[in-house]
Amino acid sequence: MNMYSANNLDISNRVFIKITRDTIPQVKDKYPFIYLERGRLEIDDSSVQWIDSDGNIVHLPIATLNCLLLGPGTSVTHEAIKVMSASNCSICWVGEDSLLFYAHGQTPTADSTNYRKQMQLSHDKKKSLEIARNLFARRFPNAILEGKSLREMMGMEGYRIRQLYENKAEFYNVGWKGRSFEPGKFELSDITNQIMSSANAALYGVLCSAINSMGYTPHMGFIHSGSPMPLVYDLADLYKEYHCIDLAFSLTLEMAGCYNKHIVISNFRKRIIDENLLSKIAKDIDEILNGLSC
Repeated sequence: MNMYSANNLDISNRVFIKITRDTIPQVKDKYPFIYLERGRLEIDDSSVQWIDSDGNIVHLPIATLNCLLLGPGTSVTHEAIKVMSASNCSICWVGEDSLLFYAHGQTPTADSTNYRKQMQLSHDKKKSLEIARNLFARRFPNAILEGKSLREMMGMEGYRIRQLYENKAEFYNVGWKGRSFEPGKFELSDITNQIMSSANAALYGVLCSAINSMGYTPHMGFIHSGSPMPLVYDLADLYKEYHCIDLAFSLTLEMAGCYNKHIVISNFRKRIIDENLLSKIAKDIDEILNGLSC
């Protein structure tokens, strides 16, 4: 193979392909996320590359990634952000160890149809309550929810979760004193709570990215309110039982009192890939938000 310098290339023979939403994989077809820390994201010949703290270089297939979770010690160039935005790959800034969710870089969408539909449904009290009932019905398939208020259904959910904690603790033979998490004081929680907080934050990042990628917004929900990402929290409750709660109790004894973020990330990632969670998220969002006409 002959090698030529860039100066000898005939620019007229080069092919430029414009990245559009139609030429990149949909949310359900993408790899869920990659977690990166202590390194730099930059552009190399129109592709995004990761340079870690040891100088190792990894080229990232941005168009096939749902989102990047950036931990402490990371930096990113303006051009890299631009390329990732064009490829519909979202970025979330998270914390060390606990993967605390800090912020999300919203990917622009050329079509505001889904955003407007969500806004109309959210501001229609009757339809908003109906969507909330549909969300609760997925967790209470045998319950009669018709006529119940939002407060009543949230009370049912609170009781269900407390019972779930107790059942998982008994199943995995783990001591449990209740859910406990205080922002900024991650290390004060017990191992089970630390794992659960980490998995929750990672799930929020994946959901936030998927919601934005589909043209919706995480800022308008149907159950939760008074928080930055109510729709994320609405949807997260559909998946927490296996991907966060069961994961936390199942790993507690393995960690033997010493939290290990790599084990948590690896096991969380394996679960969402094995369960094809991104495909399920995309399907669930469409069914929940498109089930009612505006």
